[in-house]
Amino acid sequence: MERIGDSELILNGDGTIFHLHLKPENIADTIILVGDQDRVETVSAYFDKIEFTVQNREFKTQTGTYKGKRFTVLSTGIGTDNIDIVLNELDALANIDLDKRIPKEKHTTLNFIRIGTSGALQGDIPVDTPIISETSIGFDGLLNFYADRDKVGNQDIEDKFISYMNWNKRLSAPYFVDASEDLITKIGAGMRRGITISAPGFYGPQGRVLRLKIQDPNINQKITEFEYNGRKITNYEMESSAIFGLSKLLGHNSVTVCNIIANRIRKEYSKDYKIKVDELIKTILDRLVS
Repeated sequence: MERIGDSELILNGDGTIFHLHLKPENIADTIILVGDQDRVETVSAYFDKIEFTVQNREFKTQTGTYKGKRFTVLSTGIGTDNIDIVLNELDALANIDLDKRIPKEKHTTLNFIRIGTSGALQGDIPVDTPIISETSIGFDGLLNFYADRDKVGNQDIEDKFISYMNWNKRLSAPYFVDASEDLITKIGAGMRRGITISAPGFYGPQGRVLRLKIQDPNINQKITEFEYNGRKITNYEMESSAIFGLSKLLGHNSVTVCNIIANRIRKEYSKDYKIKVDELIKTILDRLVS
């Protein structure tokens, strides 16, 4: 088996992986991903004990136990470009022999649960309620750089969406990837299931207009009205598509649950979303250990 070159798999002088500053023993098999580095301690505050903490740039990691189960919680920062770093480096820690620089013979499956915030695209979704993403749509284009992209996506809904939206060919081709049904079943009871868009920006790519006009001023109306087999697109965020896509390509499980802090149709915004996010974190932890 060909050795992975030093320039491709970069390790720091202490043997940790380049961006995350982690060694294989520092991570659990169940990893909670949050965008905001301050939210890491919101999650780990529920842990019985914390065994490890490290931070480099926006990537803060804590590993500990909750009700006897080992968890890692890690902040990714904003955007699918950061997810490309996080997912590939976590997979390398689990599935590459860092000394020999070759993939391990036995594959380790990781479980990724993203807990975040989001904006609703359907008028009947109240703020301060969670949506669990069954499918994520990548407006970001990240997965298009990887071979076998089509094998993990839903080509039928993709084709129908591109046609319906009259998609601009200068934009990245959107991709559709499903979450892990096992994780949805485990933590999603009572939550609304949805289709979630991951946008490559917060303003124009999500249809917001400040001083710059956007290429398609009707983009959000068209997205809201799009329907596929009785399913509608429910919300915007900025990371899930890359998490779902890379997880499937690498042989891992993933799901996203986002608290709705804004309803883009009704122009409403949560008065204190942090309380509901904290409640959501506790609910998900309890369901993961049950």
